[in-house]
Amino acid sequence: MTRYVRQIQLPGVGDEGQARIARARVLVVGAGGLASPVLSYLAGAGVGHLTILDPDHVEESNLHRQPMFRMADTGRAKAVAAAEAIRALNPEVMVDAQTCALTPANAPRVVEDADVVIDAADSFAVSYCLSDACLTARTPLISASALGQTGYVGGFCGGAPSLRAVFPDLPQSGATCATAGVLGPVVGTVGAMQAQMALRVILASDPSPVGHVVSVDLARFQFGGFDFAHSPEPDHSFPFLSKDMLKADDLVIELRDVAEVADPIVPAAVRMTCDMLDDLQETKGRRVVLCCHSGLRAWRAASQLQSRGFGLLAVMAAVACT
Repeated sequence: MTRYVRQIQLPGVGDEGQARIARARVLVVGAGGLASPVLSYLAGAGVGHLTILDPDHVEESNLHRQPMFRMADTGRAKAVAAAEAIRALNPEVMVDAQTCALTPANAPRVVEDADVVIDAADSFAVSYCLSDACLTARTPLISASALGQTGYVGGFCGGAPSLRAVFPDLPQSGATCATAGVLGPVVGTVGAMQAQMALRVILASDPSPVGHVVSVDLARFQFGGFDFAHSPEPDHSFPFLSKDMLKADDLVIELRDVAEVADPIVPAAVRMTCDMLDDLQETKGRRVVLCCHSGLRAWRAASQLQSRGFGLLAVMAAVACT
């Protein structure tokens, strides 16, 4: 146990705590910037089983914020390269690399075997899908986001309110690291905080991080945060769907025009713009499913229809939920 001696000597860890860590099963969704410190620190701590879910490949533009990878990894599947790096760091850790996307359809299955779920996907559609699945399974979710020089990390579900309770509305902007930029140390800081929260959950530490959000502004070197343990779940929410969750009588509305995508999400989808939704007539119990690239336009369009009295509404994000 020489490898773990410095953490075993901590009050609240000890041999019993180290045994807890060794038994833990952690699902990490995303193998990029946030996952680099998450995976490194959890593997270093001796977490017994890590499952990594990511369909993407390593690109050179990733490397400034994803130090787990090297130039030689460019073009390789991120989940596979990350698993290889973890095994080199700590061969005692079992690693399962899955090169598939997290979708609304598979989220309940991949969550069910985990003691803790880490959201490191940089996609709000994935974050809400994970939150929905974790709330049902009562599995703690450590979700985070980093953009520019700011970020946040929070502990949701697992006996605490869900992401939807804290953030019932999507952000005004669909900006990502790819579109708005980010400094590597910001991602590293937020990811390290995710690993710390996950270990606190595994160790059943008091206070627990679930029900708490920590925010960081590293341009001003300021930290903030708040508790949300008593936040109510929203009365109405728009579930995210994938194509295999559609029903035969769903009215699927494709919000992307032909210039954005040649083919709609499904052949039967009706192409409309948000402005055209003003003329949409009540569907008499038929579910309306709205689709766009990220889910942001679809969510806003669903809100627009909800304000007009439409009741059965769902959204699809082609980037993450197909």
